[in-house]
Amino acid sequence: MTDQTANLTLPYILASQNDKHVSFNAAMDVLDSVTQLIVASRTLAAPPASPAIGTSWIIATSPTGDWAGRGQQIATWLASGWQFLAPKPGWRAWVAPENLEVVFSGGVWVVSVGQGQVTKLGIKTPADATNVLAVSGPAVLFTAEASNHSVKINKASTSASGTLSFQTAYSTRAEIGLAGNDKLTFKISANGSSFSDAMVIDQTNGAVGIGTGSPSCALHVSGPVRVGQYAKASLPSAATTGAGATIYVTDEVGGAVLAFSDGTAWRRVTDRAVVA
Repeated sequence: MTDQTANLTLPYILASQNDKHVSFNAAMDVLDSVTQLIVASRTLAAPPASPAIGTSWIIATSPTGDWAGRGQQIATWLASGWQFLAPKPGWRAWVAPENLEVVFSGGVWVVSVGQGQVTKLGIKTPADATNVLAVSGPAVLFTAEASNHSVKINKASTSASGTLSFQTAYSTRAEIGLAGNDKLTFKISANGSSFSDAMVIDQTNGAVGIGTGSPSCALHVSGPVRVGQYAKASLPSAATTGAGATIYVTDEVGGAVLAFSDGTAWRRVTDRAVVA
């Protein structure tokens, strides 16, 4: 028969034991320490100079003095001296000065989910040192609490990157964001290692570059441009499309031709004549 309980290591009062009150009082001290556990700190690595009886601390890593070798344990000052308790996974404590709850997990005390600052969070999938927030599921919803809502990606400097990656089997196929500068860049890849800048928007003037990273006008295309093709019987409304729109008419008299809208009619770019 063991002489203590399995979980809290409370000492049993044994048969024919002398001074039975000693075991009972020791058990009461443990219960008094861990029941509704409140600690004065979780950052001290050395015992305080004048501890108050009944006060508990979570000992920080690499402790010294009377706490040496007791990192992450619970230290409680009693009339008889220090009492140390080794926590088990799932134990919880309220850190009074920080007004938050911590839980013992993976050999260390971490902030409970929803309490203050957590080091990583996995929802239905493990988080790790790089992916400190990991979510697995069919969708993720961010919704406004009142009238507005925004999602922010903040990078450390102009030369750093802040992007969204779209992956297939964890291999990136598209990336959108500020990639090494402050231009909004749309990148694409066929293999996850070689990327092409599909579109770049200059941050200084809003100029859009397709096939070029340095657009010199509102729309700068490096390469051929193809506009919509229409037979005369299916031309869109020139008035609705608006002046300046360009199309390709496939069956105009004299052969296919580019045409532009003057706001009223489509005109051939070759001679400005209205498309027949």
